[in-house]
Amino acid sequence: MNSFARKPWFHKLNRTVSRARQASRESMLWTGNLKKRLLLDIAKRIRANLGTILSENLKDVKRARLAGLSAAMIDRLSLNEARLLAMEEGVRGVANLEDPIGKVLSRWTRPNGLRLQKVSVPLGVILIIYESRPNVTVECAALCLKSSNAVILRGGREAMNTNKVFLRIFRESLRQFKLPVDAVNLVETTDYDAVDFLLLQEGRIDLVIPRGGEKLIRRVVERSRIPVVKHYQGVCHVYVDRHADLKKAVAITVNSKLQRPGVCNAMETLLVHKSIASRFLGQVGKVLNEGGCEVLGDSETCRILPFAARAKPTDYGHEFLDKVLAVKVVKSLKEAIEHIESYGSHHTDAIVTEDRKTANDFKAKVDSSSVMVNASTRFSDGYEYGFGAEIGISTDKIHARGPMGLDGLTSYKYIVDGNGHIRI
Repeated sequence: MNSFARKPWFHKLNRTVSRARQASRESMLWTGNLKKRLLLDIAKRIRANLGTILSENLKDVKRARLAGLSAAMIDRLSLNEARLLAMEEGVRGVANLEDPIGKVLSRWTRPNGLRLQKVSVPLGVILIIYESRPNVTVECAALCLKSSNAVILRGGREAMNTNKVFLRIFRESLRQFKLPVDAVNLVETTDYDAVDFLLLQEGRIDLVIPRGGEKLIRRVVERSRIPVVKHYQGVCHVYVDRHADLKKAVAITVNSKLQRPGVCNAMETLLVHKSIASRFLGQVGKVLNEGGCEVLGDSETCRILPFAARAKPTDYGHEFLDKVLAVKVVKSLKEAIEHIESYGSHHTDAIVTEDRKTANDFKAKVDSSSVMVNASTRFSDGYEYGFGAEIGISTDKIHARGPMGLDGLTSYKYIVDGNGHIRI
């Protein structure tokens, strides 16, 4: 702590944490109706500020290009009117969700007359660490407000101008409703030591959610004294079974890979049953090639697709986040599942099949946070799951798993009512 005290940002950031803590205590008392009206006001302000947001975002994008950021990172950073209107709609969706706080999850009475209730409560102060995507700023802040948590947002330097506009919008609404503006905070220093300082604030910050590349997430996990919800990679698979409807399989494969290749729920490896490999790869290969997708395949794939390059062993299990796809022909469902277990990241994996038993075996045996049957991996998303938005995706099995919505930002406590009871 003493080493941080000499940093120019220390006192301001230390105050931010303290004020966020106080705001989290006050927000526990906010009613569901108040939070709904607050978020609807924020949504209106996003629409009213479209021009300003796009102007500031353009500054960030220009700087990112000059800095040599990858095409995938620039895509994540870039906003347009359609994306902004989708963000506005996401905030409205969160506003209209059921209030997750104060719900009686269960109740019972003991033989001695004690009455117990298990009641949902907010976690407190949430620290979000992320890169590039300014939509994360809006989604996470909205979800935290709806769940009566305070949030500290640490976005990347590449999105600073855009994030400052969003911070101003959220705080204007909080001020309008006479609520503490410190419920939403933005770390404005780009010094990474500030992140290390925040990760040591056990007892003042309750949960850390890193969103970004594997390197960022592993650094957070290694340095944090606070519980971390995370996924390291999105190595997602689509397995096209011998009983697949090939028309569906082509559409699902192309959508899973090319609809937005730079995100964590995009497919990275395609597995194809050998009995339909020639027919299916011949069909889908043409579409992938026309879409500018590089195919890296095993010997059978390369035999069927002349434009495919031979895959290296390390290509399987690799998160490309680009128009690059690893393909492998397998002999059976069992081999496909074993490949997913060996090379996957437990994020999202899909099967395309018309055979119910095969689908049920895949659902039972694939240990991923989302398992799809005859659907694109791109649906692994909080908004698509009906959560309004998502705070992140977890491949852990404790507390939260898969796309995290409001429920992932709550805990619970036990309320015990007695009548002079004493334990003997």
